[in-house]
Amino acid sequence: MGSSNGANASGGAIYGLGIFGAWVWFWQQADGFWEHAYAVFQGVFWPAYMVYEAFAALR
Repeated sequence: MGSSNGANASGGAIYGLGIFGAWVWFWQQADGFWEHAYAVFQGVFWPAYMVYEAFAALR
């Protein structure tokens, strides 16, 4: 029996590209030192921020 890890690898690659894209986006929006530090945090947890904004838009 073989294992199929191909689908998991592609999901990790998409998440990794999303992190870099989120870092660019949040970094451009930041204005000071602490906002840039927070942008690094937001870049790692970008899916949570995306879901939060989607639910906020549904209100």
